[in-house]
Amino acid sequence: MTDLSNKRIITVATTGAWPTKENTPNVPIEPHEIAEEVYNCWKEGAAVAHIHCRNDEGKAAMVFEKFEETVRLIRGCKDCDIILNITTSGGVNLREEDRLRPFYELKPEMCSYDCGTMNWQHNAVFENNPQFLEKLGAMAQEAGVKPEIEVFDPGMIYNAQYYIKKGVLKPPCHFQFCMGVPGGIGATTKNLVFMKGIMDECAPGSTWSAFGVGKGAMEILYATVAMGGHIRVGMEDNVLYSKGRLADSNMQFVARAKRIIEEFTCEAAAPSEARKILGLEAWQG
Repeated sequence: MTDLSNKRIITVATTGAWPTKENTPNVPIEPHEIAEEVYNCWKEGAAVAHIHCRNDEGKAAMVFEKFEETVRLIRGCKDCDIILNITTSGGVNLREEDRLRPFYELKPEMCSYDCGTMNWQHNAVFENNPQFLEKLGAMAQEAGVKPEIEVFDPGMIYNAQYYIKKGVLKPPCHFQFCMGVPGGIGATTKNLVFMKGIMDECAPGSTWSAFGVGKGAMEILYATVAMGGHIRVGMEDNVLYSKGRLADSNMQFVARAKRIIEEFTCEAAAPSEARKILGLEAWQG
């Protein structure tokens, strides 16, 4: 197998559940906007697209038809072999069956697996109860979809260890360290090293990625590349490109991430290389 140790996967999270056109006119909301942004991010160097969709009012939702249209439009882009990762959260207080349907029926290569319940941004409960997590893990295995284990604090890594031992999660696993979200762990290098150490203890052999929200975004980006991890960027997590300056597009974030990777004498992984790193099947087109 080709040595992929100096490859870094760029995931782009274009939309998320929270930023609106009022926050930034540049966030893609409609399926055709998301698909176009994903395609252009792929051309800039993104290997994975983390997909959220909105309802007709532009609010956080898990409307199956919106995901179906978005996936169809992305897959209709000529030669675009980007890996699709469909969310299973979509926001807070959403019905579990709505959260599960898009990935299970559309069968992307990956789906998110938020490994615990948390107080979200100090104003809501983001619920991922044990029964839901066991059902999600079983359905992902049945559908042949690889979970991306999103962890917002160290306890969620220990939750993942429990589900690995129980067979709900199948190693080798892939973790996403979500840092700087109010209610979760702060976005600092010290915390990143701590989180990775726990992952290495609980789930040896796993791959991992990270992102920081807000003022810690750049620190986590640089530290992750230096530590051998993969990175996630995009307007789901940050609408500001720099202090006081809105990002023009998600492509702007991807282009910067690729430059930073290359400055560190590494390379952005192509989707085919990302599939090998993540243990996914080769792209069939």
